[in-house]
Amino acid sequence: MKIRIADENPAAEDLIPPKQPDGSGIGVNYADAYLKVIDVELEPGKKVTCKRKGLMLTLAIGEESGEALMRYIEDGPDVKNILRRALENAAGDAGAKFLVEDGTIYLEI
Repeated sequence: MKIRIADENPAAEDLIPPKQPDGSGIGVNYADAYLKVIDVELEPGKKVTCKRKGLMLTLAIGEESGEALMRYIEDGPDVKNILRRALENAAGDAGAKFLVEDGTIYLEI
């Protein structure tokens, strides 16, 4: 089942280096702005949340959760690709699939 989560945050694009340097190499400012729109409630008692701590992302879908690292060497240097691959891996660990189509974020559960 494909569930619409949110539209991508267009303001996050302005935080991608070199427009807004952050010194991390993985675009943590971009990642934080992008992840902010993912925190939603699908139905009463079933939430989707995503948090970043350092290089680690934790995606929770209801009771299930998955973790992934944002990896520069494997997925960089494009910060969008680094974040997207980490979200795909975290969603996979949580038993879902992370998709983005035409600027809209979906989870396939």
